[in-house]
Amino acid sequence: MCGKTRGLAFIVVILMVVAICAAPAAIASEKKLRFGFSIMQLDNPYFISVNKGFVEQCEKLGIEPISVDAKYDVAKQVSDVENFIEQKLDGIVIAPIDEKALTPLVDQAKAAGIMVVSEAQRIENAHGLYTIDEYQYGQAIGENAAKWINEKLGGTAEVIIISQDNVEPVIQRGNGIQDTIEQNCPGATIVARQAGDTPELGMKIVESVLQNYPDVKVITGNNDSGALGGYEAVMAMGKASDDFYVGGADATPEAIAKMKEAGSVYRATVDILPYEAGCNVVDMLYRYIQEGPPAEPEVVYMTMAPVWQEDVLSGAYTQ
Repeated sequence: MCGKTRGLAFIVVILMVVAICAAPAAIASEKKLRFGFSIMQLDNPYFISVNKGFVEQCEKLGIEPISVDAKYDVAKQVSDVENFIEQKLDGIVIAPIDEKALTPLVDQAKAAGIMVVSEAQRIENAHGLYTIDEYQYGQAIGENAAKWINEKLGGTAEVIIISQDNVEPVIQRGNGIQDTIEQNCPGATIVARQAGDTPELGMKIVESVLQNYPDVKVITGNNDSGALGGYEAVMAMGKASDDFYVGGADATPEAIAKMKEAGSVYRATVDILPYEAGCNVVDMLYRYIQEGPPAEPEVVYMTMAPVWQEDVLSGAYTQ
């Protein structure tokens, strides 16, 4: 009996040793995923919200998030993505400044087995494109401004467009804004269309243009970021009035907050759910890793919904 007992004990010890030796391999097979996000400009309120969704959804799924701000520098963004590839991340999200500069890097990432999704602007060879129809987005922004011009200003107004014409894919958004205003309001005049996708640039543009066109009553931005700067300029210059319109897009928390200020002339924005965008691109990457990449690039379009100041103030709209 004792011999049998010793034999059984020996077998148990051997099995324990085998289990312990096998453990590192099992742990290695369940290594923590790492996703990188190359953001064209993180001080843009839209991308602040997108990045928040990206980080929190990664953490929810047990993924390590790595976010890098390209600061609107194409060379820096290229270098950032190259670093992601060298680090052998599992997935990469890119909000591109210049698609052409990034297309070869996306091919490199795919060859290395890294899943890639483009966010906001398109990179056509990515596995997934979470994007928006830029011209239609511009039309939605322009429709808000045109509605104000026709209903509050009798169809006649001098208009400033704070564009993002410095970003090639977003030029179409500015075209959508301008075409819609001109088509819906034949009596309106676009007195300036200048690139200013930060609050600082938006403020400078409006301060300068109002010196030459003091009768401007409508300022519309390609996004809330530039429009917020324009709003501050209007308020500081004492131009605010019951019929003055400042509007943007992205429905950023900063824009919604400005709508609530006493005497605010920030009248409208367009919601494309940036926080959800950040969550959704993480889900796309995770799905590609679990199920394999799509045979053809998957295109997912953002939704668009106008948000008016009156709905914010009444509580009908909440973020």
